Amino acid sequence: MQTPKEGSSSIDMFDLLSDSEKKAKRKLREKLLASSGVKEFFAEGTISVNKRTCQGLECKLCIKACPTNALYWMAGEVGIVQDLCVYCGACVLSCIVNDCIKITRKREDGKVEKFSRPTDVIALENRINAEKRFERVREVSPTTKNHRERHKHEKQK
Repeated sequence: MQTPKEGSSSIDMFDLLSDSEKKAKRKLREKLLASSGVKEFFAEGTISVNKRTCQGLECKLCIKACPTNALYWMAGEVGIVQDLCVYCGACVLSCIVNDCIKITRKREDGKVEKFSRPTDVIALENRINAEKRFERVREVSPTTKNHRERHKHEKQK
């Protein structure tokens, strides 16, 4: 076995293996999601179901609401296929028990969002939509300076 020479960079095999595993998982995930037609908007995330408070035996609404079939019924409880979940929040919106399904997701810009109640999801979506509307208005509307210049020329005519 050769040791790295002084001044050269050493290679950590465990990092290489974990990177290749991540890339393989990412590729498999992209392939699975492509077949469902669902876009992925979040860099990473987690989802969990509280087995003690879950009323899945009676309702199974979260399973029906999931656009990627990441939730399924298994041996008396709701199971999760983590690789299929896109952290959209449809399951939380349809759940009849508050704080039963918890989602944490990270957006591409680094913002972390957590929610576990339908009202949290709705408030989050309203905030995001409001930000998009304000940004669009800023793009379309003239600045005060442009507005003054336009009316200044109209008054001179």
